[in-house]
Amino acid sequence: MTSENQQVCIGMLVYDHPGVMMKVTGMFARRGFNISSISVGHSERPGFSRITIMAEGDQATIEQIIKQLHKLIDIVKVQHLEPSRTTMRESALVKVLVKDNNTRQEIMTLVDIYTGRVIDVTSKTMTLEIVGTQRKVDSFIELISEIANIKEIARSGVLALYRGEETITLD
Repeated sequence: MTSENQQVCIGMLVYDHPGVMMKVTGMFARRGFNISSISVGHSERPGFSRITIMAEGDQATIEQIIKQLHKLIDIVKVQHLEPSRTTMRESALVKVLVKDNNTRQEIMTLVDIYTGRVIDVTSKTMTLEIVGTQRKVDSFIELISEIANIKEIARSGVLALYRGEETITLD
């Protein structure tokens, strides 16, 4: 067992009612666990939501996080989503300032390379959408910042599902 910190992805199926997110994040805060990314949304089943959390810690910390989450009454299922068996994606909207047409063209080229999309264009700004792994999103943001001044960034947090037949569902 290693004591080296690592990023871990935790998927949960929870009851969809007010206060559940506060209980989950409160547990992390009380125990001093850091959340680096969190996303929540309705699941495929009415009355339930899916929460995906990226947290950092050593193996013992990760085990402790999962044990503590299992104790929360509003959580139906908790699973450590191992990267080798999981599809993970993040989305980002990036608003950049555009100096001139050459800069606009450079931005369009980079967006194409990253299979992103231009969402909004004005005479002075462009809003770009990029979807992919955290690494891809980070790489895009780093490169776009070399071309244009970033005015604003909004990131979704990681979304994750097991590959193949394995699921975090009630079935």
